Amino acid sequence: MSHFAGMEELLQDFLTEAGELLSDVDNKLVELEKRPSDKALLNDIFRGFHTIKGGAGFLNVNDLVELCHRTENLFDKLRTGELTLTAEIMDVIMNATGVVRTMFGSLAQSQLPDAAEAVLLKALDCVLAGEKVVLAALATTAEPANADQAAIQESGGPDWQALYHTVTGTPAESITAPHEVTLPMEIAPVIHAAAQVNLAPRAKAPSAQQPAAKETTIRVDTSRLDMVLNLSGEIGLTKNRLTCLRANILQGKTDGDTLKALDEAVSHLDLLVGDLQNAVMKTRMQPIGRLFQKYPRLARDLARQLGKDVELLIVGEETEIDKTMIEDLNDPIVHLVRNAVDHGVESTQERVAAGKPTKSLVKLSAMQSGDHIVIEIADDGKGMRPDTIRRKAIEKGLIDAEAANTLDDRQSLHLIFLPGFSTKDEISDVSGRGVGMDVVRTNIQKLNGRIDINSVVGHGTTITISLPLTLAILPVLVVRLGEQPFAVPLSMVREIIPIRPEEIQRVSGRATMVVRDEVLPVRSLASLIGWPQEGMPSFGVLMQATATNFILAIDGFIGRDDVVIKPLHDIKPKGIAGATLSGDGLVVLVLDIEELLEMSTEVTHASMFSA
Repeated sequence: MSHFAGMEELLQDFLTEAGELLSDVDNKLVELEKRPSDKALLNDIFRGFHTIKGGAGFLNVNDLVELCHRTENLFDKLRTGELTLTAEIMDVIMNATGVVRTMFGSLAQSQLPDAAEAVLLKALDCVLAGEKVVLAALATTAEPANADQAAIQESGGPDWQALYHTVTGTPAESITAPHEVTLPMEIAPVIHAAAQVNLAPRAKAPSAQQPAAKETTIRVDTSRLDMVLNLSGEIGLTKNRLTCLRANILQGKTDGDTLKALDEAVSHLDLLVGDLQNAVMKTRMQPIGRLFQKYPRLARDLARQLGKDVELLIVGEETEIDKTMIEDLNDPIVHLVRNAVDHGVESTQERVAAGKPTKSLVKLSAMQSGDHIVIEIADDGKGMRPDTIRRKAIEKGLIDAEAANTLDDRQSLHLIFLPGFSTKDEISDVSGRGVGMDVVRTNIQKLNGRIDINSVVGHGTTITISLPLTLAILPVLVVRLGEQPFAVPLSMVREIIPIRPEEIQRVSGRATMVVRDEVLPVRSLASLIGWPQEGMPSFGVLMQATATNFILAIDGFIGRDDVVIKPLHDIKPKGIAGATLSGDGLVVLVLDIEELLEMSTEVTHASMFSA
């Protein structure tokens, strides 16, 4: 039975409010490092922890209350001037806030969290007493030299006094642990073996990590709900008008005034439905700052771990984006911020040698551009060398030398999105495994977005992510293959061009066309979906995919439309993102172009344009 039975709503409210407070505290702690004498900041942080402690006390989460109480006392001494903030004290505080967040994770599973480690509590007590403390050093001295043996003792392991007495036949009243005893040469292996025998059955199996549950609630400004309500009322009135006109027409009243009134009512209804759709979409929009507020702490901790001086600057946090996209964006942006701190910016010594300021700057910004959100992660580091990236890709066997020589600088930068690519020669707990950027690109593509890189050697790198405002409605271009309509995402479409047989050229057996001095491969929609090609395609849609640009050969096109994609439950054909209905009731399949490209093989001139 859950410890919080009957208190589920209170717990959820606490976690929502306390999570936001803790994120705010984290950001203000990063600011406090820059302005340690700012009393207003200290007061805000103190109040945040005090509120968290109060909520935890109401829920009887005593271990969380105890940790918050000690941390709150520390903030109180800082704001009254009894203590002065140092890097060591900040490390202790950051560890405490990290443990609080871990406790929130347990509470989210309706479980009481484990108590904070004694090392952290001792560190807080030392700081409160005015003693100099280094958390890492405390962790070393507070625990036995052999952590496995310490775990045995704490969990009822071997009685070292009894064991020593049994082996040597001498009393051992003063013996408390094996590392405190000078053992004879012939006895040490025996005790070590005993430790291993007891260790094995008591070792805890790693618990399966439960996936974090997605947040299913959303905060909406009441003015937006009022707008939805007003528009619903207007639509109701227009419906009544249409019902009246329908009755008149059924009675044979089809004069010009009636038809004009019908046309006006339908036009008014169309306008109202569009406004209602926009109003409902706005209720799903949330400031992206709720996502961005997690990253200053992340950048600060990683920079300190790597011995770098890095400031994360956030711009445009008020930009709004669909709530459903915010959670899916977290992992890609976390990886990009970590990459900027680890790979992008130089060490302090390297920056001084290059004549740069010692403090590195990583900028995370968001802005709305048309019907898209543009997110940029930029650093002022060393930049990326395309020739180095090509060489690394060849060394790792991701591409061959011949293919590498055909790539320009922009295409070379995009090699970092290949699975297994890494510029690090050594694997660390931060990077080097080559499993990051390809996952970033995949996750962005799932959101119907695009990712691009621009880098200048010696000046830094900018990674740009372009995303639709919402996933609920997708702008598409409806094209025809024979008489069958298909939809392709409009975000990938650059332009539509006519296809003439004399303009098709063969390069290495592949059909290509030259568009404004750019040689582009031509891919037939029929071949991509496995249909027979009947006749000569009349038009080409210039598509901008992640890895390449190409021309999609089609028989015709119907036009632009905004569609609501319906997933195909229980059946998921490869290359199909979903389905929608056209205005005349036909089912239109929405194509997943990236997946179709991965599945397909290159189309030759002969196979594509044979009659």
